Amino acid sequence: MDVKEAVARAKSYVADLFQSEQIRNLGLEEVEFDEKEKAWFVTIGFSRPWEQAGFVAQAGLTEPRALKIVRISDDGTVTYLKERRRVAA
Repeated sequence: MDVKEAVARAKSYVADLFQSEQIRNLGLEEVEFDEKEKAWFVTIGFSRPWEQAGFVAQAGLTEPRALKIVRISDDGTVTYLKERRRVAA
């Protein structure tokens, strides 16, 4: 599996999994291949309707974009999805 296939698989997986939440602005944030684990770690970002700018500002929130890490084995199997925590600047 190459990087483009891994990214496409991750985007498709996230879009399908969160379909009921009407996510928008789905996009690639980061991608890394771990040689030791023979797996891709693809970070996908998206927005939920309740995380849009107006609501975010009103609620005093600072992260209007959800970030998820999708781990994909080199054979194309998604083995997990987890939230990517932002590091404070």
